[in-house]
Amino acid sequence: MKKYLFLSVFMMLIYSCNSDNIDDNTILPNIPVNETIFLNNPEFIDLQVPGGWAYSQGGISGIIVYHSGINTYIAFERSAPHLTPKSCSRMDVKNSIIMFCSCDDSEFGILNGAPLTDGVSYPARQYRAELVSNNTLQITNY
Repeated sequence: MKKYLFLSVFMMLIYSCNSDNIDDNTILPNIPVNETIFLNNPEFIDLQVPGGWAYSQGGISGIIVYHSGINTYIAFERSAPHLTPKSCSRMDVKNSIIMFCSCDDSEFGILNGAPLTDGVSYPARQYRAELVSNNTLQITNY
Protein backbone atom coordinates (compact mmCIF):
# COMPACT_ATOMS: atom_id res chain seq x y z
CA MET A 1 0.00 0.00 0.00
CA LYS A 2 2.82 2.40 0.87
CA LYS A 3 4.43 1.69 -2.49
CA TYR A 4 1.26 2.73 -4.35
CA LEU A 5 0.85 5.85 -2.24
CA PHE A 6 4.47 6.84 -2.89
CA LEU A 7 4.06 6.18 -6.62
CA SER A 8 0.85 8.24 -6.74
CA VAL A 9 2.43 11.19 -4.96
CA PHE A 10 5.52 10.97 -7.17
CA MET A 11 3.43 10.97 -10.36
CA MET A 12 1.37 13.95 -9.16
CA LEU A 13 4.56 15.90 -8.49
CA ILE A 14 5.94 15.14 -11.92
CA TYR A 15 2.76 16.15 -13.74
CA SER A 16 2.13 19.25 -11.64
CA CYS A 17 5.46 20.88 -12.44
CA ASN A 18 5.29 23.77 -14.88
CA SER A 19 7.04 23.40 -18.18
CA ASP A 20 9.44 26.13 -19.31
CA ASN A 21 7.41 26.33 -22.52
CA ILE A 22 4.16 27.35 -20.81
CA ASP A 23 3.41 31.03 -21.21
CA ASP A 24 0.17 32.18 -19.57
CA ASN A 25 0.48 35.69 -20.98
CA THR A 26 -2.70 36.42 -22.92
CA ILE A 27 -1.65 39.96 -23.90
CA LEU A 28 1.11 39.02 -26.34
CA PRO A 29 0.15 36.96 -29.40
CA ASN A 30 1.71 33.54 -29.80
CA ILE A 31 3.67 33.42 -33.02
CA PRO A 32 6.21 30.85 -34.18
CA VAL A 33 9.85 31.76 -33.54
CA ASN A 34 12.72 30.02 -35.31
CA GLU A 35 15.78 32.26 -35.69
CA THR A 36 19.36 31.29 -36.44
CA ILE A 37 22.12 33.60 -35.22
CA PHE A 38 25.67 33.29 -36.50
CA LEU A 39 27.79 34.52 -33.61
CA ASN A 40 30.73 35.43 -35.86
CA ASN A 41 28.65 38.02 -37.76
CA PRO A 42 29.64 41.60 -36.86
CA GLU A 43 26.22 42.52 -35.41
CA PHE A 44 26.53 39.68 -32.88
CA ILE A 45 30.20 40.16 -31.92
CA ASP A 46 29.19 41.21 -28.35
CA LEU A 47 27.61 37.77 -27.86
CA GLN A 48 31.02 36.12 -27.99
CA VAL A 49 31.73 37.04 -24.34
CA PRO A 50 29.64 36.38 -21.22
CA GLY A 51 27.68 39.48 -20.29
CA GLY A 52 27.35 40.54 -23.93
CA TRP A 53 23.98 41.13 -25.54
CA ALA A 54 22.49 41.90 -28.95
CA TYR A 55 19.19 42.51 -30.70
CA SER A 56 17.95 40.06 -33.29
CA GLN A 57 15.06 39.79 -35.71
CA GLY A 58 12.11 37.52 -34.99
CA GLY A 59 9.39 37.29 -32.42
CA ILE A 60 6.77 40.01 -32.21
CA SER A 61 9.03 43.08 -31.92
CA GLY A 62 12.45 41.48 -32.12
CA ILE A 63 14.54 39.45 -29.70
CA ILE A 64 17.07 40.38 -27.01
CA VAL A 65 19.84 37.78 -26.76
CA TYR A 66 22.11 37.70 -23.70
CA HIS A 67 25.27 35.60 -23.21
CA SER A 68 24.74 34.48 -19.63
CA GLY A 69 27.69 32.12 -19.19
CA ILE A 70 30.05 29.75 -20.96
CA ASN A 71 28.04 28.33 -23.89
CA THR A 72 24.82 29.57 -22.25
CA TYR A 73 22.49 32.10 -23.86
CA ILE A 74 19.11 33.59 -22.93
CA ALA A 75 16.63 35.07 -25.41
CA PHE A 76 13.68 37.34 -24.64
CA GLU A 77 10.90 38.90 -26.68
CA ARG A 78 11.40 42.66 -27.04
CA SER A 79 7.67 43.38 -26.63
CA ALA A 80 6.89 44.33 -23.03
CA PRO A 81 4.84 41.43 -21.67
CA HIS A 82 2.20 43.54 -19.93
CA LEU A 83 1.31 45.85 -22.83
CA THR A 84 -0.34 45.35 -26.19
CA PRO A 85 2.48 45.53 -28.78
CA LYS A 86 3.09 49.04 -30.11
CA SER A 87 6.16 51.08 -30.98
CA CYS A 88 6.86 52.32 -27.44
CA SER A 89 6.42 48.87 -25.86
CA ARG A 90 9.54 47.56 -27.62
CA MET A 91 12.08 47.01 -24.85
CA ASP A 92 15.69 48.17 -25.00
CA VAL A 93 18.66 47.03 -22.94
CA LYS A 94 19.78 49.54 -20.32
CA ASN A 95 23.13 49.28 -18.47
CA SER A 96 23.59 45.75 -19.90
CA ILE A 97 21.47 44.22 -17.10
CA ILE A 98 17.95 45.64 -17.50
CA MET A 99 15.34 45.47 -20.25
CA PHE A 100 13.48 48.79 -20.31
CA CYS A 101 10.08 49.74 -21.77
CA SER A 102 9.68 53.44 -22.56
CA CYS A 103 5.84 53.34 -22.61
CA ASP A 104 5.60 53.20 -18.83
CA ASP A 105 9.25 53.06 -17.68
CA SER A 106 8.88 49.42 -16.62
CA GLU A 107 12.00 47.31 -16.18
CA PHE A 108 12.81 43.60 -16.34
CA GLY A 109 15.93 41.69 -15.30
CA ILE A 110 17.98 40.44 -18.24
CA LEU A 111 19.07 37.28 -16.38
CA ASN A 112 15.58 35.88 -15.82
CA GLY A 113 13.05 38.31 -17.34
CA ALA A 114 11.49 39.02 -13.93
CA PRO A 115 9.61 42.31 -13.62
CA LEU A 116 11.48 44.90 -11.54
CA THR A 117 8.60 47.40 -11.57
CA ASP A 118 5.74 47.31 -9.07
CA GLY A 119 2.40 46.44 -10.62
CA VAL A 120 3.83 44.41 -13.51
CA SER A 121 2.88 40.78 -13.08
CA TYR A 122 4.16 39.12 -16.25
CA PRO A 123 7.85 38.32 -16.81
CA ALA A 124 9.43 39.00 -20.17
CA ARG A 125 8.58 36.24 -22.65
CA GLN A 126 11.56 33.91 -22.89
CA TYR A 127 12.50 31.84 -25.91
CA ARG A 128 14.69 28.74 -26.03
CA ALA A 129 18.27 29.59 -27.03
CA GLU A 130 20.46 26.63 -27.95
CA LEU A 131 24.06 26.67 -29.13
CA VAL A 132 23.97 24.18 -32.00
CA SER A 133 27.61 24.62 -33.06
CA ASN A 134 30.59 26.78 -32.10
CA ASN A 135 29.26 29.84 -33.91
CA THR A 136 25.54 29.11 -34.36
CA LEU A 137 22.73 29.86 -31.94
CA GLN A 138 19.19 28.63 -32.57
CA ILE A 139 16.30 30.54 -30.98
CA THR A 140 12.85 28.91 -30.94
CA ASN A 141 9.63 28.86 -28.96
CA TYR A 142 8.92 25.16 -29.45
